[in-house]
Amino acid sequence: MTSPNETSPSESPSPAAQGLPAIAAMFAAAKAAGRAAFLPYFPIGYPDYESSLAAILALADAGADGFEIGVPFSDPLADGPTIQAATQVALEQGTTVRRCLEAVRSLRARGVTQPMLLMSYLNPLLAYGPERFVSDAQAAGADGLIVPDLPPEEAGLFAAACAAAGLALVFFLAPTSSPERIRIVGRQATGFIYMVSVTGVTGARSELPPDLVEFIGRVRAETDRPLVLGFGISRPEHVRQVSGLLDGFIVGSALVKAAQAGPQAVGALAAELRGAV
Repeated sequence: MTSPNETSPSESPSPAAQGLPAIAAMFAAAKAAGRAAFLPYFPIGYPDYESSLAAILALADAGADGFEIGVPFSDPLADGPTIQAATQVALEQGTTVRRCLEAVRSLRARGVTQPMLLMSYLNPLLAYGPERFVSDAQAAGADGLIVPDLPPEEAGLFAAACAAAGLALVFFLAPTSSPERIRIVGRQATGFIYMVSVTGVTGARSELPPDLVEFIGRVRAETDRPLVLGFGISRPEHVRQVSGLLDGFIVGSALVKAAQAGPQAVGALAAELRGAV
């Protein structure tokens, strides 16, 4: 239940285009400009609620094409130490799923028009209620869901709810994914496919893996879905390396680290990364 000073997510304004059409338009615009789309990750509530919104606004001003909006969770198995520490701070400050939905609503009210996909682990969404969450996410102005620990074989309820709401449901592929796994994800993912550059957890790395081109080629051979690369991208040279191979790239840990110096530092790093394409 919302407090007297908190607006319900259902009262949020929505962008002119929302959900799958908005995501498709994002990729089309980036392709027309001859570049990959930049989709930064940032968790709500780090280093505090208002500062996280300020960081996302700075990312929007720096040219982000879309956003992966982090929903803090106590056991983020796919995340490395930087994001784990940041989401723990957010949880200690009382950041909840409903507060993250309110953040999307607030960002829309403050003028953010880029697609926003909520990145959450499965347990908080199950506790909230899958159909209720998808409905509230749509009403708040979100465009899709990214759930790292939700395999496509077990995603029926979420897939049906997202399809009914017109929202994307993104699945993951790793370098170890088999041809059959690639085909399954290619059939069921909507919006785009999240390609993990390495086996392991999120985190800034000095170099991208040498077999990345081969991995991208294997996936391209099985699906025409947009491909977005994450895990390890942290430098302009990484962006230049992947921009001609993929439809988009995600940067997370490097931006979260920059947030220790404030939203302006986040925006400055984002502008440098965005400028690399």
